[in-house]
Amino acid sequence: MATKAAYKRLTREYQNIQKNPPPFIIAHPSESNILEWHYILTGPPGTPYENGQYWGTLMFPPEYPFAPPAIRMHTPSGRFQPSSRLCLSISDFHPKSFNPAWEVSTILIGLLSFMTSEEMTTGSVSATEAERRVLAARSRWWNSTGGGTHISATPGVTPTSRGINNVKAGDGGLKFRTEWPELDQENWKWLRENRIDTATGQLRPDPNASSSKCSPETSALRRRPNGSAPGIGAVMDGGNAAREVGQTWLQRNKIWVGLGLLFGYALIARLVQDVQG
Repeated sequence: MATKAAYKRLTREYQNIQKNPPPFIIAHPSESNILEWHYILTGPPGTPYENGQYWGTLMFPPEYPFAPPAIRMHTPSGRFQPSSRLCLSISDFHPKSFNPAWEVSTILIGLLSFMTSEEMTTGSVSATEAERRVLAARSRWWNSTGGGTHISATPGVTPTSRGINNVKAGDGGLKFRTEWPELDQENWKWLRENRIDTATGQLRPDPNASSSKCSPETSALRRRPNGSAPGIGAVMDGGNAAREVGQTWLQRNKIWVGLGLLFGYALIARLVQDVQG
């Protein structure tokens, strides 16, 4: 339960972030618990996360602002482990370095800045740019369907709107729908308009594909990364290119190669005759 100081501070910060939301960031406290905040980061242009919808939580301690929140990002991004606590200077991993003057907006601006860097920490992961773009395109589907778990219940998981413990295991999108009802409706509309299979997050075939145009997000859903670790795709592409180059050279110079072989055979035969003679 929040202290009076924490309640007063977080109420004021909510009013401030509503009036002056930072770029690419929206946030609000849960109606049932002012210490539980939910945020959405929109992937900035020019990054692998462009137009992605990244949902996460800030869990504030009762003694806030004299102690920092636990920071999690639930939406798979290729940057952070989903629903895992992140080790940042602004998170509960480093309470001694937290400045009480920092606000919710300060924390989320710092998180977005760290996300768009390549610095590693506890809770972060490595992925290729292509993998991150695919995850960005699937982010709205993942948020509203719980990663496809809306169709059938995940064994051992009882969907609930209280807390965040079931989000990672798959709650069918219930928690997201509870905290972001308007965004959830927009997401479902987007899924229908772009023919997204709600069970898999993949693009359904379009009978009029020759005349249709896809948005950048749905176009990304057509692509699959070549590997699960940096460099794998490059190695495969490099091997294919080398093979194609080799085949092209042989085809282009097969006559000269044949003449060279005949000349070499004749030269060797002449040398053998000279030795025998």
